Amino acid sequence: MSDPNALRDRIKWNDQGLAPAIAQDWRTGEVLMLAWMNAEALQLTIAEGRAIYWSRSREALWRKGEESGHVQHLKELRIDCDADTVLMKVEQVGGIACHTGRRSCFYRRFADGDWVETDAVIRDPEDIYGKGK
Repeated sequence: MSDPNALRDRIKWNDQGLAPAIAQDWRTGEVLMLAWMNAEALQLTIAEGRAIYWSRSREALWRKGEESGHVQHLKELRIDCDADTVLMKVEQVGGIACHTGRRSCFYRRFADGDWVETDAVIRDPEDIYGKGK
């Protein structure tokens, strides 16, 4: 199936035209982050071979790593059984997926009635994005 429109049409987009997209380390299976995609982001992800998302806060396409350099190279693309969630197996450049400077956005674990930070900051976000970000 080489028609990009046919690929897009197989996804069940929500009322805002979005679907959740999970980025997973292609070697370890570790879940790195969850973001959102629209049809254009999906099409560009396939065409460019890198993760491209839809930023709900900026209301714009967001090429992962465009500011930080922490690009996600696409290794494999899947959809779930309901065709409403995208899973991308990626190679995470620089080992940092989270804007907090951590490997994964899922760095808090629920324990003893509270959320506990389990993963250290690899690099200070101010060093990645500059002052005031």
